[in-house]
Amino acid sequence: MTGIIILAAGASNRFGSPKQNQIYQGKTLLQRAIQTALTCLNCEKVIVVLGANEQLIRPNIDEQAVGVIHNPRWEEGMGSSIKVGVAEILRLEPGITSIILMLCDQPFVDSFLISQLMEKKEVNDCGIIACGYRDVLGAPALFDIKYFPELLGLQGVEGAKKIIEAHTDDVFILPFPLGAIDIDTADDLERLNQVG
Repeated sequence: MTGIIILAAGASNRFGSPKQNQIYQGKTLLQRAIQTALTCLNCEKVIVVLGANEQLIRPNIDEQAVGVIHNPRWEEGMGSSIKVGVAEILRLEPGITSIILMLCDQPFVDSFLISQLMEKKEVNDCGIIACGYRDVLGAPALFDIKYFPELLGLQGVEGAKKIIEAHTDDVFILPFPLGAIDIDTADDLERLNQVG
């Protein structure tokens, strides 16, 4: 059983307003991420972790069939949001045996990519399936149950990349060149909208 956690608690300081609510191809970035997660076959549960600007973001996703949890310590960094998300998904679905971590600012992540993460997990022995782009291993990434304690142990600004780097011998790399494109600034979004 696989669950998906969408990390959307950041303050979008570089963007200047909540990027979770920015529109791309008719939907907000967070709505697109949720839709991608919900259309994945074999995914048991989807959790969205909110933090900064929750009151502005939540109304846009209230109609979505996902669990939403607030991370009161979002300012501490990504690690705190991962910890909150993992704890919540295990509370709701104790039988989960793998977790996929997604971000909402990677516009080219689609359900086919997420399904590939799960498929690669089924056909090899690696406990981590991570996307590879620009010499980086990162999100979206799948973690086997044996890594849940480490995910729950992340602190502050530590992201899941710390776990990936600590266990490179147990990582299957799924090439995803478009993963290098994310939305950090208004200029990034403008460029993206001009292209597609």
